[in-house]
Amino acid sequence: MNATTPSALDRQTKAAATNGPRRWLREPLLHFFVFGGLLFALDSTLVSRRDSGNVILLNAGADAELHQIVRDELGREPTEIELAAMRRRWFDNELLYREGLALGLDRGDTSIRERVIFKALNVVQANLVLPKPDDAELRAWFEANRSRYDNPPRIDFLEAVIAGKPSLAEAEAFAAALNSKATTKPDTDVESGLRIYRGRPMSTLTPAFGEAFTTQLATLPLNRWVALNAQDGPRAVLVEKRADGQPAEFEPLREKVLLDWRDQRMAELRSEAVHKLGDKYTLKVAGEAS
Repeated sequence: MNATTPSALDRQTKAAATNGPRRWLREPLLHFFVFGGLLFALDSTLVSRRDSGNVILLNAGADAELHQIVRDELGREPTEIELAAMRRRWFDNELLYREGLALGLDRGDTSIRERVIFKALNVVQANLVLPKPDDAELRAWFEANRSRYDNPPRIDFLEAVIAGKPSLAEAEAFAAALNSKATTKPDTDVESGLRIYRGRPMSTLTPAFGEAFTTQLATLPLNRWVALNAQDGPRAVLVEKRADGQPAEFEPLREKVLLDWRDQRMAELRSEAVHKLGDKYTLKVAGEAS
């Protein structure tokens, strides 16, 4: 197989990064899909050095590249748990590739590695039987996952971003000046720094602004400029409206809940089946003690 060029790997890395931080650690669906292109790019001539038929070796160069993939995705150094999860995905791909070769799934196929892994996973899935949930089980799953369906608390607010790196005292003075003008919009000099948020779920604010900012925003008086510290510095904000969250009802969503349950349960069964296949293989990482 031809080795992937650096430019191709760069494109694949950028594509993977659009999936969002940590998503791949929580996603129980097909292991190789999240970083599929990146893992395939680690060509077998670089990635695996096979000591024997049942030992899969992740060599130092490939392990370093996996480490870089996770670091680029998260924007920081990965934890041992996060790195182990990535190695597991690579291991699942490699064992599926070997199982596919053993079944002769590479015959007549020019795009060998990717297609063999996909075919092998299809063979695994063809032997899976998805159980049918009863009403009580489906309702229990809905309750355990109702954050997917509830309408969350939302907020409308304005944010006046002050140029430079103002202190909290400067932001407070700016907010006071805005309030003294009896207007909900800053003057011309600050207009370009005005950001408007409509119907923003409260739960989405913490990653962008910080937990302390989000907590204070939920209790501010309406239609009054206030200076708050966010994780990237002080800013003046004005809350226009809040809307309480609304819990979802099961019956109107029954069909959607059933489809979601099937997707998740099938993904879990696939993962279990692939891991069971892995029982006859041993993963070795170069440089680590056995």
